[in-house]
Amino acid sequence: MSTVTAVSWLRDHDDGAVRRLVIDRPERKNAIPHDGWPELTEAFRRFEASPARVLIIGGEGGDFCSGADLDPTSREGLDSAAARHRRMKLVGEAARALHRLTKPTIAAVDGVAVGAGMNLALGCDIVVCSDRARFSEIFVRRGLTLDFGGSWLLPRIVGLQRARELALSGRMVGAEEAVRLGLAIVMVPVDRLQDRASEIAAGFLAGGPFAQMLIKRALAASFETGFGDAIASEIHSQTVALGTEDAAEGMASFLEKRDPEWKGR
Repeated sequence: MSTVTAVSWLRDHDDGAVRRLVIDRPERKNAIPHDGWPELTEAFRRFEASPARVLIIGGEGGDFCSGADLDPTSREGLDSAAARHRRMKLVGEAARALHRLTKPTIAAVDGVAVGAGMNLALGCDIVVCSDRARFSEIFVRRGLTLDFGGSWLLPRIVGLQRARELALSGRMVGAEEAVRLGLAIVMVPVDRLQDRASEIAAGFLAGGPFAQMLIKRALAASFETGFGDAIASEIHSQTVALGTEDAAEGMASFLEKRDPEWKGR
């Protein structure tokens, strides 16, 4: 295990081909500092450019992330609409950086994942949660609307009517209900959370990285395209995939009954 980098509230390190990104502000339930969004964006971009193949995001001290920090200084300098717009562009760019990742991402949610913290989790490919996890699109209870991609992510995951209910009420959702609604794929005891995330990461490592990039791109576009367009995209993507070294290796390893050695090209 080797440390990659750290700032005062955010650290990441590699464990083999798996990178772990940890929000480390337990005294604030791992809220994102109001000036911290560029650092989160940079952490995602650093992962994309790295040899690491899977990203696991978690929080320190029993919580995942309580969203944007609403401490007394959080509204300083926001007197004008232009200043508020600049702040929100930084939030949006962090959400875009997560969405643009071509490699698999996993949110390991313990404790609270609320507001932007909930949408940070939902922005990952897979969410696993502990039995004490709690989710909320809490914005409306602060007089705010959804951000960090929540308006796009939530209805795609739980359906439009349920998304309305969760977003318009801002109510808290416990771990068992979160799994029933599809906000998380599995709930485990808290002492099993990191191990379960690692098991899912190991499953991702068994797949070809170039193929995973194409799969993520196709699935992300699936709600915006018709079936015919999806087929056309599949034809193009599979044509590209069939010409890669990874495809040749995948077929060779199958015939030779061995694990593949992926090159990502």
